[in-house]
Amino acid sequence: MAAHDAHAIHATTPADSGRRVFEVEARALQAVAARIDGAFTQACERILAGRGRVVCTGMGKSGHIARKIAATLASTGTPAFYVHPGEAGHGDLGMVTDADVVLALSYSGESDEILMLLPVLKRQGNVLLAMTGRPQSTLAQAADVHLDISVPEEACPLHLAPTSSTTASLAMGDALAVALLEARGFTSDDFARSHPAGALGRRLLLHISDVMHVGDDVPRVGGDATLDEALLEISRKRLGVTAVVDGDGHLLGLYTDGDLRRTLADRSIDVRATRITEVMTRDPVTIGADALAVEAARLMETRKINALLVLDAQRRVVGALNIHDLLRARVV
Repeated sequence: MAAHDAHAIHATTPADSGRRVFEVEARALQAVAARIDGAFTQACERILAGRGRVVCTGMGKSGHIARKIAATLASTGTPAFYVHPGEAGHGDLGMVTDADVVLALSYSGESDEILMLLPVLKRQGNVLLAMTGRPQSTLAQAADVHLDISVPEEACPLHLAPTSSTTASLAMGDALAVALLEARGFTSDDFARSHPAGALGRRLLLHISDVMHVGDDVPRVGGDATLDEALLEISRKRLGVTAVVDGDGHLLGLYTDGDLRRTLADRSIDVRATRITEVMTRDPVTIGADALAVEAARLMETRKINALLVLDAQRRVVGALNIHDLLRARVV
């Protein structure tokens, strides 16, 4: 009976276990954040002064974190890549040049595969940055700069599986990447250039000129056109609008499907006799070809419209697009 009671006392629900992990790891992050000091600044300065790349390395779980840190650095303006320390000892160390900064992760600071590389790195003259949980470890003592990522406890109740320590390592890597990003003046445009296939890249790199209709595909009629001629042009070009232009292509106005509904409500209007200039919108919302496509999406959303005309500096109509063009380009 006593054994049964003891078991009941220690029993927890999965939700209890999950919350405890968050609590333990949050305390670990706070402890590591409190140690962001001169060593962190030195690490950033060494990387910024480097002529090469940041080579991240680590074994086991630390290796997974090192790979993620390398990816984050590379995507935020600091050229970086990951090298497996075991493979490095069998030839991959040739990927590391004397201009590179090496960032080695090992919570114990005693990973044999990493320690084996130290003499070669030292002889080659590489700057060595280390992340460990033991400032007195072999790796920490050999490093030019040591970042202490020791944590009060692992979230694993057996104190075996790396949990809080890997979270702390990842957060320290993120802190380095962000500090370097800000020091370099890295912008959203820079980020987009390294992510051209992603949604963010499309939003930040795609311009109106990349998605707009041009030439004969642009719906337009002259100022002397009748309403039924304008409707024919709207139907033919299938953008839901037509530009109204003068003889030199300068914008006079715009007529849309929505305008048509309002026009037909006025039974006194003869679509064959009415000039388009009598019913068009004279000051429509427009955009330039150099603007980002995401700006067009924002304009359409705020102004509650489905299409835009594209003008050049002389207010000549050079293109047109609608919401479907932005959807196809996956801007929205």
